[in-house]
Amino acid sequence: MTDGNTYPVAPWIQRQTDSLLTQRGHAWLLQGPSGLGQYVLGLALARAWLCESPGPRGACGTCGSCHAIDVRTHADLCVLMPETTMLELLWPLSEKAQSEIDDKKRKPSKEIRVDAMREAVEFAQRTSARGRGKVVLVFPAEDMNHITANALLKTLEEPVGDVRFVLASESAHQLLPTIRSRCIAHTMEWPSPDEASDWLVAQGLSRDVIPLALQASGGRPDDALAIAGAGSALEAWPLIPKALMAGETTVFKDWGAALQIDAAHKVCHDLMLQFSGAEPRFFPKTSLQGIKTDIKLLAQWSKQLAGAMKTMEHPFNAGLMAEALVSQAQSVLNSGDPRKK
Repeated sequence: MTDGNTYPVAPWIQRQTDSLLTQRGHAWLLQGPSGLGQYVLGLALARAWLCESPGPRGACGTCGSCHAIDVRTHADLCVLMPETTMLELLWPLSEKAQSEIDDKKRKPSKEIRVDAMREAVEFAQRTSARGRGKVVLVFPAEDMNHITANALLKTLEEPVGDVRFVLASESAHQLLPTIRSRCIAHTMEWPSPDEASDWLVAQGLSRDVIPLALQASGGRPDDALAIAGAGSALEAWPLIPKALMAGETTVFKDWGAALQIDAAHKVCHDLMLQFSGAEPRFFPKTSLQGIKTDIKLLAQWSKQLAGAMKTMEHPFNAGLMAEALVSQAQSVLNSGDPRKK
């Protein structure tokens, strides 16, 4: 069984697929932090429900329905995503949306557009083309704005015909409570370290780098794979906290804005964990030794980094951005050192 992309479904995703396929209902909410496979699980469920020859473990992978999903042309599957996400995952946009983007009338949307939701509502009301019902897959579900979410809510409250909804979310708390209450909630399963390691080896990673990749990702396999793909970034990972404290911008050489901000945010997160008496999650303890800071400043810094993440794709000068980020970090990470006051 595959996810319709490039690699076999991970064993922890397969276990969850097996379990969810035994349940009845018309709407599911797959929830949990990023990197645990919400989209892959949602697509696996859609494939199984629409498959012409499903088995106890899901879709057959060889029938016409499975092939139609593989090539992104299934008439009974509506994928509802921000346009940026659809392009990343190789799902086709509507003719109108693609034309507007091609003509440079606008950029791909980073949220789920109202027009797309209206098309999904109309899709839900149509008769199934292949006779196996219809599926609407929403990912990331938290990227619906208030108007879009309310349009979906009405359809969830009064589903028409044989249609199932799968909402896959990495921030389910941002969804309307009324939407959450109308879905069967499923919290994503975390794989064991050994299970995650074996899967990452199957994706081509060396066992030597996997422990560090998993730590840098907080134990999330999909995120570990992405971080490992950043190359030199992974080698520098344990050095980041001390480099930020020393104001060394070279630690972020050739890094993109998203990776820079993500790394700084994880330093902040781990230091806040240590203040509360918990173990750091993203860095070894030795990487955080000697850093003297203030919990209030850490909280402020966390908010600032969250704001920076929202504007990271603006056309900033990468070098100047790194200097500003490191300067801010240096100020916070030395705030508890009387020699810096």
